[in-house]
Amino acid sequence: MSSSIIGTITEVPKVVENESPSQYLEDIARQATKTERVLYPIAGIVGQEKMLRALILNTINPSIGGVLIRGQKGTAKSTAVRGIAEILPEIEMVEGCKFNCDPNDPAKFCWECQEKKRKGTMYIGRRQMRVVDLPVGATEDRVVGSLDIEKAVRQGVQAFDPGILAQANRGILYVDEINLLDDFVVDALLDAAAMGVNTVEREGVSVSHPANFIIVGSMNPEEGELRPQLLDRIALQVEVTGIYDVEQRIEIVERRNRFNDEPKQFIREFESEQEKLRSKIVKAMQMLPRVTTTRDNLRTIAEICIAFNVDGHRADIMIERAARTNAAYEGRERITNDDIIEASEMVLPHRMRKKPFEEEEFSVDQLRAVVDGKV
Repeated sequence: MSSSIIGTITEVPKVVENESPSQYLEDIARQATKTERVLYPIAGIVGQEKMLRALILNTINPSIGGVLIRGQKGTAKSTAVRGIAEILPEIEMVEGCKFNCDPNDPAKFCWECQEKKRKGTMYIGRRQMRVVDLPVGATEDRVVGSLDIEKAVRQGVQAFDPGILAQANRGILYVDEINLLDDFVVDALLDAAAMGVNTVEREGVSVSHPANFIIVGSMNPEEGELRPQLLDRIALQVEVTGIYDVEQRIEIVERRNRFNDEPKQFIREFESEQEKLRSKIVKAMQMLPRVTTTRDNLRTIAEICIAFNVDGHRADIMIERAARTNAAYEGRERITNDDIIEASEMVLPHRMRKKPFEEEEFSVDQLRAVVDGKV
């Protein structure tokens, strides 16, 4: 299932509260040259519940640390990631900021937003979180941004052209075929993921900007594995396979044909389900700060990580975050063993210590036995 493009946008943008007149005119000009993307609704995807749950949990709580989707070709990986853009919640941002700075977090302002705040010309806008694609063949300048050294030295100004990492700040960075990335891109992602900042240095001139993003990668294992350093930085991993239920496969084909023939009508069929998902995500984001983790919960998580021979302590942290977020999504203020199991199934498989050439062996039965105290 892939996304489609249809028609053109003719609507005049709505005026955003506190939006500057110049920014409003820029929005009109930008809209006039856009082609409308019609995305397959995520609520219309048949099956693949684990993949959808991993994406939704990261949307609710970006601090979880992203998700890697592994699977065969044609299993709706890209469709799900791009489709989630339609149900993402709105965020506040400094109007006109190239880096989507949060107006409520001045400590992380870029230099332009710092200047706007100082002059009292900062306007606040709202827009949905974005899904930004990182092409496998992107150049270094396209990813991290480019710096005009001559202009910076002669004129003494920040001559920086932002890259993909700037666009993805406070959004989702999607990398299809992430296992085929060039090493320099992997290094840039590792640095930004670790620091939350992207730094570009050229000829002694340095520019930094905020780069907090949810990394979502998809890959076909038949085309090669992911670099271990990057794999360890991605919190969750889910495996997707083709569906072998006859009725579900029929439903997939029928829905795809309806979407191709009448995309807008098909989208309307799923509007209510899409809205329910969006509302549930927003409620979970509001509830998340109230969800508590007991010491017994942490003991269970530690016992699981020891039983599955996991290196380091990152897995413990990610299981706790994912379990807490899952509880919020289910409308509970305390996490349960079911939340811990759900999180562990997505955190542990790619972190289990194994010998060279040894296949990963993750057992859900063993996981439940540890939680039940039988191991």
